[in-house]
Amino acid sequence: MSTSSTTTAPAPARHPADHAGWISCPACGWLLYRKRLDRNLRVCPECDHHLRLSARARIALLVDAGSFTESTFAPGPRNPLSFADLRDYADRLQEAARRSGESEAVVVGTAAIGGTGTVVAVMDFGFLGGSMGVEVGRRVSAAADLALERGLPLVTVCASGGARMQEGVFSLFQMARTSAAFARLREAGLLSVCVLTDPTYGGVSASFATLASVLVAERGAHVGFAGPRVVQETIRAELPRDFQTAEFLLGHGLVDRVESRAELRPLLTRLLALHHGPAPTAQAWPAPPPPLPTPSRPRPDLDPWDVVQRAREVDRPTTLDYLRSAFDDFVELHGDRAFADDPAVVGGVASLGGRTVVVIGHEKGHTVRERVARAFGMPHPEGYRKAARLLGHAETFGLPVVTLVDTPGAHPGPEAEEHGQSHAIAEIIQRSSRLRVPVVAVVTGEGGSGGALALCTSDRLLVLENAYLSVISPEGCAAILWRTATAAPTAARAMRLGAAHLYDAGIADAVVPEPPGGAHTDPDAAAQALREALLRQLDQLSGLDAAELLASRARRLSRIGGDDQALRAVPTVVPWES
Repeated sequence: MSTSSTTTAPAPARHPADHAGWISCPACGWLLYRKRLDRNLRVCPECDHHLRLSARARIALLVDAGSFTESTFAPGPRNPLSFADLRDYADRLQEAARRSGESEAVVVGTAAIGGTGTVVAVMDFGFLGGSMGVEVGRRVSAAADLALERGLPLVTVCASGGARMQEGVFSLFQMARTSAAFARLREAGLLSVCVLTDPTYGGVSASFATLASVLVAERGAHVGFAGPRVVQETIRAELPRDFQTAEFLLGHGLVDRVESRAELRPLLTRLLALHHGPAPTAQAWPAPPPPLPTPSRPRPDLDPWDVVQRAREVDRPTTLDYLRSAFDDFVELHGDRAFADDPAVVGGVASLGGRTVVVIGHEKGHTVRERVARAFGMPHPEGYRKAARLLGHAETFGLPVVTLVDTPGAHPGPEAEEHGQSHAIAEIIQRSSRLRVPVVAVVTGEGGSGGALALCTSDRLLVLENAYLSVISPEGCAAILWRTATAAPTAARAMRLGAAHLYDAGIADAVVPEPPGGAHTDPDAAAQALREALLRQLDQLSGLDAAELLASRARRLSRIGGDDQALRAVPTVVPWES
């Protein structure tokens, strides 16, 4: 890398098919007025097809006006194989530079996005199809190194047909070079975000394009390793209609989000602010509920079966409800990056009182349609693997974790077993037991068996007044031991389900109050109580280093059920009193 210069990205270049101010949409064929198309960010208003943009147009779209400073690079070897086909490779490079206006298929520089300083590397499909050769690998790696040197996040925008054939094995090894550069960023705890645009294939998709901390696909983009034509010609298979589209990737857990072109900059602004920028401003809260009463023992008169019924109340606030009401901002991240996105588990990055946290929780929904779509909050292995991935995200960036637990249990279906349900639960329990950042778990409703425990291995465990943890459902226990599910109320009482028992046994650190009648009677007040409890616990944990957290967590787990268990009588957060 040599000198840098400040430039203002020009407006998008005219499309090659442009004629007399009009352009035909390559997807639907509709004739569009060029100026209207430019105002619409070159998205067809008829079919929503996102036409390709040059690297300069992408930069103008995403960064703060006038903030981009381009990095320039000393010339490197341009034809390592002295390659020639029907034309000399050097001639192809000159033609690509003339047509695209760029010296290579990627533009690198620094900029601000929503006021946060950022390194950007934007690929240009107009330069030899955005193919990755030695020079592209060098520039992308240099962008990562610049981010590392300056402690800045890295935003890449990918558009590529794959590795550059004319540079042979030298091109192939740029996959390893760029992957190693992104690994160094992750080890340093620096955010990388990759925007996948149409198309992103081959060596780029199988290296740095899918190694970013957060993957965002532009709506309608096609992304994959082998292109659909190669797949069909190789295995003669009928491909799904949406094969390798952004939406296909999201459904299969391979990207965090799919966004329209207009939504990309606002999303990047929020992500950068949550990870590197100034703390998001706390939202204005309505008048707080009445002050909490003087501390007293959790109500022992609550009947365990009544607790179970209230915990299962269909209108009881869910994780998404609390994320909207108790937190200040939330960016949901999707998928396990391997197979699917499980809607029974939601998670992402949030702000809470000026502190950025990773939040993971079970989600049931409220309506019949929602509850069926989310499997009534019963996760498949993909949900637990998504949660484990988010735990890793939190550890990489030094963010505390908050988990919200409300599930009848892990999904019991045959597909869940085929995909390794036991392995997934065991792995996330192990992962969270050794996580090097604070973890606060809150049981907000049902806490069924190992499916709930997977999100309960923590430094602090809070339980709402009408919530419970159980080794098995009361109905299941009754069916096995009483030989009839109608004995569920008796089983609930025998297992002492509820907050009072969890606190007295030293399992729960605090009981979070609920409004009279339960959280569903006043969701805003319930959210305020949860918010205050979380802030209190996070403040207490913020001064502990990783070694202290790990040692304390191990002692906590060893004490549960041990001979030295000391029963307690005074909670740190108490229930509402009428």
